[in-house]
Amino acid sequence: MKLLSVAIPCYNSQEYMEHAIKTLLTGKDEMEIIIVDDGSSDNTAAIANDYAKRYPDIIKFIHQENGGHGEAVNTGLAAATGLYFKVVDSDDWVNEAALEKALSTLRSLVADGKTVDLFIANYVYEKPSLNKHKVMDYKTALPQDKVFTWNDIMYFKQSQHIIMHAAIYRTKLLKDCGLRLPSHTFYVDNIFVYQPLPYVRTMYYLDVNLYRYFIGRDDQSVNEKNMIKRIDQQIRITKIMIDYKDIMAIKNRKLKNYMIKYLTMMMTISSVFLIKENTTESLAKKKELWEYLEQSNKKLYKKIHNKVLGRSMTLPGRTGRKIVEMGYRISKKIYGFS
Repeated sequence: MKLLSVAIPCYNSQEYMEHAIKTLLTGKDEMEIIIVDDGSSDNTAAIANDYAKRYPDIIKFIHQENGGHGEAVNTGLAAATGLYFKVVDSDDWVNEAALEKALSTLRSLVADGKTVDLFIANYVYEKPSLNKHKVMDYKTALPQDKVFTWNDIMYFKQSQHIIMHAAIYRTKLLKDCGLRLPSHTFYVDNIFVYQPLPYVRTMYYLDVNLYRYFIGRDDQSVNEKNMIKRIDQQIRITKIMIDYKDIMAIKNRKLKNYMIKYLTMMMTISSVFLIKENTTESLAKKKELWEYLEQSNKKLYKKIHNKVLGRSMTLPGRTGRKIVEMGYRISKKIYGFS
């Protein structure tokens, strides 16, 4: 069995996908690299097929009709045979030295009979156009150099959400929890991280800058204009997360609080962009989203609404919008929106 399976969802990725593949190939025989061509119309499939022929013991190539990022991840997970599973987007890459350290640590944990459910490493926002990068780490939130549980976690800052780029899940856990991402929808990475959390019992945090998250293309889903244009998809993902589980019924207090914090972020992001759009329709969608949360889970609604950002998201008129604009400027620095 391979130690780590990595899915690379690709859609018209001919210009940059080889960088991602080459950095992952440094993991050698411990790696299973699954390139999923999601119905590309350029040379993506040809490039992927060539790599699969050159590295038949490491690389799998799967072509499918276009189903979106989520469906490509679903395909990669279904094909994964490695003990652990990670997603690396085709325009991103990994640091080779950090990958070697991560594989070595995973290998040692398995050898010691300490196969953890969730392995976490740092990620880096890379903005070549501005010659800047920003490391997102978890040193103040998570214990280091040991296996730990939810009871051991510390305080998460607003910038320390465990996003897909930081997460390596045990493959069987993802399959056992029934993870399946919606097709033709952006922002599914939030479901990828969020849904398995109640199944996680053991974790390990390695303080290395493994994942390099490229920011700067105009067509990226996190581009501000695209987030406003695709706000209905952001709302859809948020509602799926609301409906997924009664968070307030979770017994472990720290797990419950973390999942509330994550959902608060989702409600905030949706509300911010609806307010920034500032149309009668968008403001009605914001109102409907908060009503949806209230109707779905009154206790959860009160918990999120009572948080500072939650209250500001529901304030009417110019005062509310000014508070949101201020919060948005801060959020851009925290979350790396372009």
